[in-house]
Amino acid sequence: MSKKDFYEILGVSRSATKEEIKAAYRKLAVMYHPDKNPDNKQAEEKFKEAAHAYEVLSDDTKRAQYDQVGHDSYQNMGSGGGYSHGGPGGMDINDIFENFGDIFGGNFQDIFGGGKSSKRKKQSAGPQPQRGHDLYKEVTITLKDAFLGKKEQVSFYHFFGCDDCGSKGLKTGTTVVTCTKCHGAGQVQFRQGFFAYAQACNACQGNGYTIPSPCTACKGQSRVQKYDKFSVTIPAGIYDGAELRIAEKGDAGVYGGPSGDLFLKIKITPDKKFQREENDLVCSIMLTYPQLVLGAQIEIESIDETKELLKVSKGCAVGERIIIPGKGFPNLRNKVRGNLVIITKCAIPKKISTEAKKLLTDYSDAVGTDGSNSDGSIIGFFKKFLG
Repeated sequence: MSKKDFYEILGVSRSATKEEIKAAYRKLAVMYHPDKNPDNKQAEEKFKEAAHAYEVLSDDTKRAQYDQVGHDSYQNMGSGGGYSHGGPGGMDINDIFENFGDIFGGNFQDIFGGGKSSKRKKQSAGPQPQRGHDLYKEVTITLKDAFLGKKEQVSFYHFFGCDDCGSKGLKTGTTVVTCTKCHGAGQVQFRQGFFAYAQACNACQGNGYTIPSPCTACKGQSRVQKYDKFSVTIPAGIYDGAELRIAEKGDAGVYGGPSGDLFLKIKITPDKKFQREENDLVCSIMLTYPQLVLGAQIEIESIDETKELLKVSKGCAVGERIIIPGKGFPNLRNKVRGNLVIITKCAIPKKISTEAKKLLTDYSDAVGTDGSNSDGSIIGFFKKFLG
């Protein structure tokens, strides 16, 4: 039975508000909590005294009675009684934890591991199925492959369900056994004075069960690692950085759980002749000056080795984008194809014959050497040919 005045225990005045009383109790409860003061009997007594003082002063009826008759009379009246576990006041150990929940705003037993509600419910009687991990793999293809689509062989190691035990992890005819130490709870309770706490059961590693006869093929893990090889269709029009999801080709689940998925990330190597711009297939063509000036019809070969007839109009400028509709990449969603875009370039010979030079000079004399600035370009003033 405590001989100290309850206001003195909490360190508050007799006119203290409920919030002041609660704050004072919170401070003392944290300071003298058995977790912070193991095997400290003095701290344990202060912890109990503070709990009893708060239990009385936080209740309007009990506080009014306590203020009216005084500390000694209140204790002797039996309103305080005695802790059922040897402490002062009529509070059961669980009442203390309920008060903790009141001032800390939650289930205090779960926070500190004590009290009757900290007992875990009994776990299931055996291993629970769990989904396998998703796996990721990079696949490198050419731009031509992306244009046409292709079949790609994928090979790697991953987990398969164990055939010997049907992914149960047990030898045929055997079962799992509920742990005799924790009785299937997965944890064991310990008590330090009036304070209880729990920790994972070391006999079953917190599972709540043991496997006395594990499958010899998978060693009780329910799955084994194997080499896998299969073919994947990469669709025409796939773009660099795209991911293909192959359902259930990841790791097998644990104890019969569903398999994860395999994600293939596509990497496309650059092509020497062709590039991709959105869904357009783009390339350049080298033309002679006469072809640009006079126009021409030229047969070209696309990335898939098909032949296309290209018409170069008269007076075609260098850098012109000639478009052949519908000959680009297919759109993955609606299959509408982009265009084949050919950018014109001019082949400038570094060496020419004497005859060719004369013809070119005669051409220059015929057409003149003053450039036009109709497109906003600057004008060059001709002086003489070099060489």
